[in-house]
Amino acid sequence: MIYEMTIQIRVTDISEGQKWYETLLQRKPDFIPHEGFAEWELIPGCWLQVAEGIPAKDSGPLRLGVLDIVSERERIKGELKVPHFDIFSREEVPVKWATFTDPWGNRLGLFEYINEIEKNEQIQNISGELD
Repeated sequence: MIYEMTIQIRVTDISEGQKWYETLLQRKPDFIPHEGFAEWELIPGCWLQVAEGIPAKDSGPLRLGVLDIVSERERIKGELKVPHFDIFSREEVPVKWATFTDPWGNRLGLFEYINEIEKNEQIQNISGELD
């Protein structure tokens, strides 16, 4: 049985990396177990680890579910100086999605459920709350 997960992203400068990911995630890390390492629990049991090291080539993207993909894209472009990135959709896919990179070349992305009912059901399943 799998009950929890972590994903690790490496950055060449942990101080700059931690600041960048604090801005992306809009909060401080939940756990800093030792120098060169910071962790955020994104949703219960799902951890993002940012570690100092050599970034992996061609990995990802790690996509994060958001309530409003257009607003988040604009925030990321403005606050993190990420170049413009497109939002995509396909009729047979229930989400809109976008991909961008951090300053270390790690591929990241966003997605938003198109159907508001489905979005709220997912939020309730994870958090026990409706938006």
